[in-house]
Amino acid sequence: MTAVQALKDATDRMEKALGVFTNELKGLRSGRATPAMLDSIRVEYYGSPTPVKQIANISCPDPASIMIKPFQADDLKEIEKAIRSSDLGLAPNNDGKVIRLSVPAMSGDQRKKLVAQIKKQSEAAKISCRNIRRDANKAHEDAEKAKTMTEDDRDKGKEKVQELLKQYENRIDRLSDEKSKEIMDG
Repeated sequence: MTAVQALKDATDRMEKALGVFTNELKGLRSGRATPAMLDSIRVEYYGSPTPVKQIANISCPDPASIMIKPFQADDLKEIEKAIRSSDLGLAPNNDGKVIRLSVPAMSGDQRKKLVAQIKKQSEAAKISCRNIRRDANKAHEDAEKAKTMTEDDRDKGKEKVQELLKQYENRIDRLSDEKSKEIMDG
């Protein structure tokens, strides 16, 4: 593997780790209703678990509520069942046409717990990136041992991987700080 290939591979994998972290943040309840809160919910639809957003329109008429209007009225009961069995802790209100969810304001304790959860998730994302750096550094060392890369190229490659890691750690920190601030101010 060349230095360019190792760096590209590391970049692709770090981008995936960042994407996973970003999706985790979207699903967190911040005290403000957002359609993204329902991203993790799957509804039994013709025998397969399907995301709610694929079988219904999801909107937020105000900051404290979510409205779900299924494309087919028959799906109302399944969507309601999926929400009740989820870990969102929201009680669906089904009027026969749409489901309304009221998102209660969060207490200070809940906010602090959520911020602590974000810190854990951001640390896990950084650890993923550090493991990717380790793999890239090993690829550089293996290439140097196999004589397909010089020592200088190996060292330069490792420096570039380290710079890449710093960029991704900074992006993770920024996302984590923004979400924590949104939750605490929410």
